[in-house]
Amino acid sequence: MESILFVLFTLGILVWLVFLLDALIGLRNLDSLEKEPELNTGPLLSVIVAARNEEKQIKTSILSQLKQTYKHVEWILVNDRSTDGTGIIMNELLKEDPRIQVIHINELPKGWLGKNHALYKGALQASGKWILFTDADVKYKKEAFAKALYYFEKHQLDHLTAAPNLHAKRFWLKSFVAFFLFGFSYFKRPWMANNPKSKIGTGIGAFNLVSQEAYKAFGTHEKIKMRPDDDLQLGMKMKRAGFRQRIVTALHLIEVEWYGSLKEAFIGLEKNTFAGLNYRISMVFFSIFGVFVTNVLPFLTIFSANKTIVLLSLGNIVISGILYIVIIRKMTVFPPAMFLVLPITALLFIYSIIRASFLTFKRGGIVWRGTTYRLSELREKD
Repeated sequence: MESILFVLFTLGILVWLVFLLDALIGLRNLDSLEKEPELNTGPLLSVIVAARNEEKQIKTSILSQLKQTYKHVEWILVNDRSTDGTGIIMNELLKEDPRIQVIHINELPKGWLGKNHALYKGALQASGKWILFTDADVKYKKEAFAKALYYFEKHQLDHLTAAPNLHAKRFWLKSFVAFFLFGFSYFKRPWMANNPKSKIGTGIGAFNLVSQEAYKAFGTHEKIKMRPDDDLQLGMKMKRAGFRQRIVTALHLIEVEWYGSLKEAFIGLEKNTFAGLNYRISMVFFSIFGVFVTNVLPFLTIFSANKTIVLLSLGNIVISGILYIVIIRKMTVFPPAMFLVLPITALLFIYSIIRASFLTFKRGGIVWRGTTYRLSELREKD
């Protein structure tokens, strides 16, 4: 057993060192949108907001957008078959500002996920040079659009995505969100979107800004119509197709409450955890094994009677801790001290993977916003 641990932890240290070096290099090119000047006047921006049963969030979100310093904007609010007061609120907002349009969707066509279809329908009505896809629970500071558009034009981009402040009220939810971002960062390497030679791209649902021309040339949301991780896939596939892309942070300009509680987080991750693992059982087992060995086991074996195992465990903890701090300080406003509970949040994350994968197989698909999508439909055939 000790020989196995020796091999695992030695490899672990080497892997963590590679991840750390990659992050240190990549994060140097990750700009903060707050530091950018503002674009005061320019072409029309079309903002597409798709919402299903978002009556508690959407009014606050849209009102924060209406205060933007960049004024040449139109809003297309898409009510995706809501059963609450979302549609009524949208109609009320329509009366407040002539720049707002509202689309009500009553039926979902076969072969589409609801949100993807709603965003697509909204984009068909867009008249702007740029299209911003955003969620119904995102809050914006007044200069957010102006700074993003300036940055977009300065770098002559086709796609810009921004990492928002993922607001969380409770400690364990904060630690879970922090761990999710930590794992996502070293697994997906979002900073590679800023490397023009790389084919690795990314996208974030709170803020996906595209040029209308590039969006149509890419193939619109029809290219990703059955992907529950539509925001990520939009960015990944646009970059892979050769479009110019960058990711920035906007921690003090854009805020979203990802989930209200750990329970909500587990439920929310049901829809895209298995998709993020490409619907492969092998990837599920690999992820569980990898998270446990790298983020849980060293915290246990540090108490081993074998001094070599203790030192190797400590090496894994220290290097992963440095990487955690580097990522959390750049990508969030959370205190890096949350690393102290990392093995517990890693176990919570393992539970979320097992739970989401089990429920997907049990149901034969995913249930998202009241609609069931069969696994056979979800598996993408490239």
